[in-house]
Amino acid sequence: MSAKKRGKSARQRAMSTTGYAYAFFLILQTILIGVNAENRLQQGDSPIEVLMWMINQCIPVLKQASSFQEKQKKSLLPRHPHSEDK
Repeated sequence: MSAKKRGKSARQRAMSTTGYAYAFFLILQTILIGVNAENRLQQGDSPIEVLMWMINQCIPVLKQASSFQEKQKKSLLPRHPHSEDK
């Protein structure tokens, strides 16, 4: 059995590490949105205004996560030597 079949390839390990780092920062960003929302509530903003603000803040986070997931899927697909989209 070759080393490649026994474990993950270097590219897969790098993507895994990158994925964990990216997930950590997206979670951190989401937590900071929640903290900022709590501050807005304490300053007297209405809960509906804060909820709408949070939704508007979280949409880019979800887009970033989706974009990263698509890039990760594409990078893990086997590459064909005669592929034209190099």
